[in-house]
Amino acid sequence: MSTCIPLRFVGPILICGESGTYSVDVPLATFESPLWPSVARGAKVSRDVGGISVTILDDGMARSILIDARTAKRAAAIVQDLKREQEAFFSVAHTTSRYLICKELDFRVIGSLVYLRLRGSTGDASGHNIITKAADAVLQYVCQRYPDVVQISVSGNYCTDKKVSSVNAILGRGKSVVADLLLSRDVCKTSLRTSPEAIVELNAKKNLLGSIINGGVQTANAHFANMLLAIYLATGQDAANIVEGSQGIVHAEAREEGLYFSVSLPNIIVGTVGSGKNEGCAREALERLGCCEERPVGANARRLAEIVGATVLCGELSLLAAQTNPGELVRTHITIERRNKDVACRN
Repeated sequence: MSTCIPLRFVGPILICGESGTYSVDVPLATFESPLWPSVARGAKVSRDVGGISVTILDDGMARSILIDARTAKRAAAIVQDLKREQEAFFSVAHTTSRYLICKELDFRVIGSLVYLRLRGSTGDASGHNIITKAADAVLQYVCQRYPDVVQISVSGNYCTDKKVSSVNAILGRGKSVVADLLLSRDVCKTSLRTSPEAIVELNAKKNLLGSIINGGVQTANAHFANMLLAIYLATGQDAANIVEGSQGIVHAEAREEGLYFSVSLPNIIVGTVGSGKNEGCAREALERLGCCEERPVGANARRLAEIVGATVLCGELSLLAAQTNPGELVRTHITIERRNKDVACRN
């Protein structure tokens, strides 16, 4: 059995990324039909301003192992030894995959428990299996090196996988992506029917203050999850990773030139090879995005992360613009969904 989800290609979105400037139509699989025209409006803005600039700050999948050293004193001694011998542990991890490049070990000690967070780049794979296999090898090595410790788990929740957390927002998990652009006042008015000042005020009062009072953890955005889920489903990603993926922040400034607008997403977990990526529509979508080309290892996945970041910016900017105009959001949702319902009934 299978579940069919409506999919449309939206765009083109003009992107200024690592490999230069390019435009793509982005596949979005969703039952929320107003998302398509909303992202399309943001895509038009990207073309109006000469492209969305996308920067990948870091790239590293994470998994944390957990051991019990029996006493806090012993736990502290082990951590100090692990820090001194970091390269040895990286060497163990590297034996498990030719695509893994370890970047860092991070530690937390709780009583006698030691949480060791291993992070590394995983080529064009999203990296769940690669980093878990490496973490398991490191765990076995740790237990051999320190025979007095007790193995607790290959995943100690300090990773952290598919949960909102401060550690991911600070240290990152997957690709850390920032997408930004500068809109003239004229583009704000003609394409978004709003002003830089209105966007900045709404972002401060809705996204920033609203997230403080709702208890948001290192996050301040309107609906990152909508765009993430739609593109993750369309390209064969592990959709549950939108939990940490949607943990991001919108920053907006009214400048003399117009509106500076950015989205920062520290936990974009995507891949172009591996489970789900070679199946039917997902493979076709990745090919249309130019993410199946002959490139250096990791470049296709980084291109996909750029596209994801730009798509999130398009949808976020469009929604905030709509909310600066009283009644626009409700009116457009009702109109679009009623139109789609009528078409479905006629069919």
